[in-house]
Order: sequence, then C-alpha cells, then structure tokens
Amino acid sequence: MALHRDPREPASDPYFGARLWLQTETRHGWVWAYDLEHLDLIKRFVQASLREGIPWHDHGRKMTVVARLPAWMQQAKNRDQVLRAIARIHAALLRT
Repeated sequence: MALHRDPREPASDPYFGARLWLQTETRHGWVWAYDLEHLDLIKRFVQASLREGIPWHDHGRKMTVVARLPAWMQQAKNRDQVLRAIARIHAALLRT
C-alpha cells in the first residue's frame, strides 16, 4: 500500500484520501507524519549519528516504519534539512 504516488505532491491518507496535517515540503520531498508520536520517531531516527545495532535497522525484511523512510531522509547529508522540516511542523502546531 502506497501513501501517495507522486513524492512531489502532499501526502494523504490512503483510505480516506484526506490530506495529512503534519507535513511540510523540502527540496527533496515531503516530510509527513500521522501523529506526534510518529513525528518523534522519525526525528529520533534522523538525529541518531550511529544507527548500527538499533533494532529498527536489521538486515532482514525492512518492514519497520523507519526502515521504509525515503532514502533521502536516511542520508546523513540531509539530516539538518529533515530536522528543520520537523521543527517547522512543530512550530505550525504551536501557532494553531
């Protein structure tokens, strides 16, 4: 099941088609989350400087949430951009 087909378009729920609230665009694609817990998980994964031995980074089937993140979000060179995007999502929540 794909969340959305075009990575350049905003994410939407695959069942109801409603646009997700927790999302922002970057030059590589969209950073989105279903809820604050999901957003925090992504943030902790991206912030981790060493991901070896972490349970979500096994060499078996990549069925965990963080293992299925887009490759550009997993690259260390994009860490600051992803963290800034997550901060923008948090700031938008504080404004509402």
